[in-house]
Amino acid sequence: MPRVLLVLVIVAVTVYALVEAVQTPPNRTRLMPRWLWFVAIVALPIIGPVGWFALGRPQSGGLQGGGHRPPIAPDDDPDFLRRL
Repeated sequence: MPRVLLVLVIVAVTVYALVEAVQTPPNRTRLMPRWLWFVAIVALPIIGPVGWFALGRPQSGGLQGGGHRPPIAPDDDPDFLRRL
């Protein structure tokens, strides 16, 4: 039973890493091109996903990391209030 659980965890982490890599824009990956991350995640079952999470994912750093501003309610948006 522990072996089956270990295999299921490895498969789940690998699938999660692949889905996240697919959803990442090609020019936002770090260290390697996106296609090479796909190969690493699939070919290296434990090292690939861990490498993706540690070294490949884009850094999330708010607005300076390329993120978007969260939506603002109309009554908090100064541009909207100015147009009234």
